[in-house]
Amino acid sequence: MNRLLIVSNRLPVGVSKKNGDLHLQRSVGGLATGVGSFYKSYESLWIGWPGINPQRKQEEEKEQIVDALNREQCHPVFLTPYDIKHYYDGFCNNTLWPLLHYFNHFVDYNPKTWHVYQRVNEKFCDAVMEVVQPGDIIWVHDYHLMLLPQMLRERLPDAEIGYFHHIPFPSYEVFRNLPWRKEILSGLLGADLIGFHTYGYVRHFLSSVRRLLGYEHTFGEVRTGTRVVRTDLFPMGIDYHRFADAAGSTPVQKEIARIRQKYGKRKIILSFDRLDYTKGIPLRLEAFDALLAKKPEYQGKVSLVLVAVPSRTSVNSYRALKKRIDELVGRINGKYGTTDWVPVRYFYNFLPFETLVAFYSAADVALVTPLRDGMNLMAKEYVATRTDGTGVLILSEMAGAAEELGESIIVNPNDRDAVLEAIETALAMPEKEQIERNRTMQKRLMRYDIEHWVSDFLTRLGDARAVQVERSEQVVTPAIRDELVADYASGKNRLLLLDYDGTLVPFAAKPQKAVPGEATLAVLASLARIPGNEVVVISGRDRYTLDAWFGEMDIGIIAEHGVWIKERSGEWRMPEALSDEWKGEITPLLELYTDRTPGAFIEEKDYSLVWHYRRTEPILGAQRAKDLKDDLLHLTSNLDVGVMEGSKVIEIKNNVVNKGRAALTWVSRRAWDFVLAVGDDRTDEDLFAVMPPGAYSIKVGLAPSRARFNLVAQRDVVPLLRRCIECDREVTAGKKEKPRRGKGFIRSAAPG
Repeated sequence: MNRLLIVSNRLPVGVSKKNGDLHLQRSVGGLATGVGSFYKSYESLWIGWPGINPQRKQEEEKEQIVDALNREQCHPVFLTPYDIKHYYDGFCNNTLWPLLHYFNHFVDYNPKTWHVYQRVNEKFCDAVMEVVQPGDIIWVHDYHLMLLPQMLRERLPDAEIGYFHHIPFPSYEVFRNLPWRKEILSGLLGADLIGFHTYGYVRHFLSSVRRLLGYEHTFGEVRTGTRVVRTDLFPMGIDYHRFADAAGSTPVQKEIARIRQKYGKRKIILSFDRLDYTKGIPLRLEAFDALLAKKPEYQGKVSLVLVAVPSRTSVNSYRALKKRIDELVGRINGKYGTTDWVPVRYFYNFLPFETLVAFYSAADVALVTPLRDGMNLMAKEYVATRTDGTGVLILSEMAGAAEELGESIIVNPNDRDAVLEAIETALAMPEKEQIERNRTMQKRLMRYDIEHWVSDFLTRLGDARAVQVERSEQVVTPAIRDELVADYASGKNRLLLLDYDGTLVPFAAKPQKAVPGEATLAVLASLARIPGNEVVVISGRDRYTLDAWFGEMDIGIIAEHGVWIKERSGEWRMPEALSDEWKGEITPLLELYTDRTPGAFIEEKDYSLVWHYRRTEPILGAQRAKDLKDDLLHLTSNLDVGVMEGSKVIEIKNNVVNKGRAALTWVSRRAWDFVLAVGDDRTDEDLFAVMPPGAYSIKVGLAPSRARFNLVAQRDVVPLLRRCIECDREVTAGKKEKPRRGKGFIRSAAPG
């Protein structure tokens, strides 16, 4: 495997300075704990903030930090106090964190912190560029660096880039509140693979991409127009054996004995979390208070061990939460406590690994009830340490881990009565049932541990990149473009078949606004004036509109996908005799769906009807289109008409009509030296199907197609045509020797 570059906000080890000396210590947090347990087993380099920032004058100290971290397979990104205040405390933890966890009332939409967030992401990009080598795999982690994948893609177009999102991704209705929502989504789409903990997060992400950026997705693949990005779920695992083995170690066993001696025969309920408003700690305390009030027999028999690890102490909402928890603990202990029993044992500090495992092993019940949580690895750690199979996990349904740990007691953390009932059930659960539940979960956690998670993600990333490379082989590269231009310039008889909407001009939400610009008209006029050229514009639009735009040009025109054709200096004619009597049966159904779908409208042409839904809410429009198509197929089964899907349209027209059939009027006319056909949607597949061997058929976008090549974006079409014109002018003026035909050129011949 190639070298792995891991990029995250914090390094797995932090640097601190004591008495003038530098010290390294392990970082806390789910990402550092989880990924930090395996990365040294790879040829890897971890890039992130070391927790310290030397002053500009302390270059020697900076070099010492770089050298010390290099021995730990780490590379630092130095952030200033200003960066930390506005990027980390500001945009990351006052904007993104509450928004992505559904705490809208805590969100601060501050343009200043957004600009610093952008700048710090650029710093991380610079740091990657300092160390990256050809063939490196780049794996970006979490919400602090959501702009980084696209920044890296712009500098490293061929790099293998993955991104994993460790916290929830909210529904579109929540995410849309972010003023910089499109920039964030575009940043993520620079990756080849985007991973989430649960399918729900994947679904929310794809919904936002579709509604905000307009990109369609199929089976988790997002087609951006320039690339195809995969999304998938990868529920993060833990280093299972590290926790299971530690539970039986001598230091942990001694700590368990000490804990048991302290609490005696009392049942222990453990609540261990980082102090954060997303964790629902006050609600747990209120539920425990209610338990002691409802069931006095538990007084003196049960203790709640509450461990809250300090976090983001500079953020106001966290300081307010700390104060509230202190007050609740004080109230409960004052209300129920006795001389030999403290109901709530409260620890506001970080626990060493052995102490944490000892509490996991000693606790009869683990109360893990976050209001929102991307995964919650502590729930998995608790289960892993229960080597004898006993113990009960109470888990919030709002945690990503709930989808894997279904044998735990799942609760809605906002329902105090349900949490109270769950605690009662847990305290009374027979050992046999505890063991049955835990053994099932343990087997699952052993199978999909942290190493499996990493391997799964990196394997899928490799697959995604391979598919990207395979598809890019059909993309019109500079070499293919030069070959096309050479074949064009060497030919005498040239046929150019050009789709209009989405090809010569971008799609517009309102079709009437997609008027050809000066650049498009100038290119068409220039192509038409060159001797030997036959230019044909093909469109689904009506003939009157096309006549108004192109009627004065010496070109051919195909209207309504082939219902009408107009040859150079000729009149409009219908190649097939058609009827429009079927419209009376179809129109009422289209009107019904239009009334039920805000933004949809009907376009009537001579011999076709088109239902447009480009201006509708994307999810609603797609669902209505699916239902309408089903109804139309049933309604038209006895009519000589077909139902055709285009880009945000459904068109009903006579079966004998399509772009390919109409294009044969020109294709079959002679043996052309050069044929170019360019289109962008499903209606153009009929055009590509009738192209002679050797023709340059080009699909705009990266979707699979019958075309030989793909052009990345619509904006590349006119420049390609202009390149042909310029080459022809240079040859005609004698400034350039007439090119030889490209090595892949095959002289096209008329079908049959």
